[in-house]
Amino acid sequence: MIPLFRAGSGARRKIAKKIAFVRRCAPLWFILSIALPLFAQEGPAPDGGDYPFAEEDDWNDPFLDDPLVMEDEGITITGTKESSQQMKTITREDIEKANAPDLAALLEETAGLSTARYGPHGSMGDINLRGMDAERVAFLIDGIPANSPASGEFDYNAIDINSIERIEVIYGGSDSRYNVSGAIGGVINIVTVKRLKPGWRMAGSLSNMSAMPGSYYKPYAGNQPPRYEDLADTQNITFSAGLGLENTSVSLNWFGSRAANHFLYDDNFGRRRRKENSEVWDTGFSAAVVQEFDDLSKFIVNGSLYYGDKNITESGYSELYSNYRDVSTRENILWEMPRAFHDALAMEASLSHAAQNQKSAGTATDIHAVMAINRWTWYPLPALTLRFGGDYRYALAETGAYHDRHDGGLSLGAEWLPHRSLTLIPSIKLALQSRGGAVPVPKFGVLWKPAEALVIKNNYFRSYKIPDMVDLYWQGGDARGDPDLKPEDGWGGDLGAAWNHRFGGNAGGPRLALEGNGFAQWYDQSIHWYNGRPRNVGGAFYFGMDTAARLTLPLAGGPFESLGVSLTYQYMMSWLLAYGYTWESDKRIPYMPVHRPGLRVELAWKGGSLALSGVYEAERVAEDYTTVLDPWFSLTVNANQKIGERFAAFAVIRNALDQRYQSFKGYPMPGITVTVGIKANFEP
Repeated sequence: MIPLFRAGSGARRKIAKKIAFVRRCAPLWFILSIALPLFAQEGPAPDGGDYPFAEEDDWNDPFLDDPLVMEDEGITITGTKESSQQMKTITREDIEKANAPDLAALLEETAGLSTARYGPHGSMGDINLRGMDAERVAFLIDGIPANSPASGEFDYNAIDINSIERIEVIYGGSDSRYNVSGAIGGVINIVTVKRLKPGWRMAGSLSNMSAMPGSYYKPYAGNQPPRYEDLADTQNITFSAGLGLENTSVSLNWFGSRAANHFLYDDNFGRRRRKENSEVWDTGFSAAVVQEFDDLSKFIVNGSLYYGDKNITESGYSELYSNYRDVSTRENILWEMPRAFHDALAMEASLSHAAQNQKSAGTATDIHAVMAINRWTWYPLPALTLRFGGDYRYALAETGAYHDRHDGGLSLGAEWLPHRSLTLIPSIKLALQSRGGAVPVPKFGVLWKPAEALVIKNNYFRSYKIPDMVDLYWQGGDARGDPDLKPEDGWGGDLGAAWNHRFGGNAGGPRLALEGNGFAQWYDQSIHWYNGRPRNVGGAFYFGMDTAARLTLPLAGGPFESLGVSLTYQYMMSWLLAYGYTWESDKRIPYMPVHRPGLRVELAWKGGSLALSGVYEAERVAEDYTTVLDPWFSLTVNANQKIGERFAAFAVIRNALDQRYQSFKGYPMPGITVTVGIKANFEP
């Protein structure tokens, strides 16, 4: 009756514990069976699936003894189960197939998120989720907030894709699962912790990206011949190793990249130019140790180190640049207890430290943050789950001078099944900060399953974000922060439905999946810099929809195994109500296209696949709210093929139609690029 029993390490022990628990609670079960017939055992478990002892096959599945493999146990570190919010999970298989150069490209190509970038590998950029930039999206690493406490930004270049086990994208403001502040657009949780199978494992990859050479114009030098070294523009190498013992797992990951970032583009005068002085060298290392104990608890220690040496040009068309050196580290200690002192309690706790040091042109930025999190899950009844916890963060940052601050909060939530097909999910976060007191951030969600293949979701929420330390305290040149800034605030809601059906039952017939989500949100007290000062300039209102359809056709009797066709369409209309703009001004949120349709066709055969995917972005408004960037269409061709048991090769053509466009105003993006590489995997 309690989902946590699925994490047991032996059938006999699970039976004994369950019988003992049922005996202790027998009087309560008897009363509830009369007073609350809706809680009958034939209903679904709190995780929305069948009860763990419904099928005998569950007893013989060895992976059911592995909490890190299960994604429905309610432990933040191990996964996010189905909730009332729109969610998308990017699996390890998706990551392997994508062959993406960085996290931003991975999210764009697999989750359909829009990005605004200053250029190719190593450059700065932004990730948009439901109209909100990265500063207003809560990024987590293994359930721990990872946005910079100084700027609110998230450095996607510092994440080694090779170390990611999966990514959970949760759409919409607030969040009843992780209950972190600043999730105005949504939550992106990057899961790196994984328990390895018994035995050793080594893997690695090597790739090269080519930018197409051609004749170009160079200022003060005239026309120049093609530079064929651009065919070896960017190289990336990765290595990972792991060892799984009976109760211990150790894993190591390393990557290194060199990017010349030389590519051809057209300047404002229509001349073909070559991008120069944007070279990047970076490397990263991560390690994790997972120790399991007989009482099913886990002790996890992991950490990462990133170093980047980057040349950043003053603008997209300029050859003048500054050199940036970026060093960041992250260390975490996590303790997970699927049974915390009682069969109906689960607990996790984490203590983490993050630091970042950036140096450029005689200036330096130094940031340190220490965070503690404690979350509990209680299953008092078969149809009721309670979640409560708290978090605390201390941050110290150099923003012209050293400043520190304290923030955190307390959270309480529930998942109640008044009927086997209906789940109600209320929650509230009491956000605490050293300046501004306590602010309640409520949310209410509904999850309804009127049929086996149909799910309907509905949410109402408040979103809230405290000002970043740069906004409050920055001192540099003519720029000054404002300690009196108000927090950003907002309210919103969404309604979505998903239908997933396999024709012909479970006999391997065609599968059709349809999903649609509509959302609306009011956003107020938005903080933006203007003439060297941050201001609460006002707000915005926006609404939109996110739809997707996927058809998977099994192919039998030939060399091919399946054919998948996916259609996506995102629509978002916004009104900027800041800087004196009104509804009649008809101003839009920057860098968020009103229309974004996409198409993907994937043909799979034994050991390989070929995918063609295209996305169209309509006109977008730049950050000055008046400049309109031209629409663009990008086509990607992605091929993967296994070579024997240990090797695989891949080739990716991005921007295959050689579109000339700007992702961010004044920063042209590369034309056609070709990436080829090989992967190796050695394990018993």
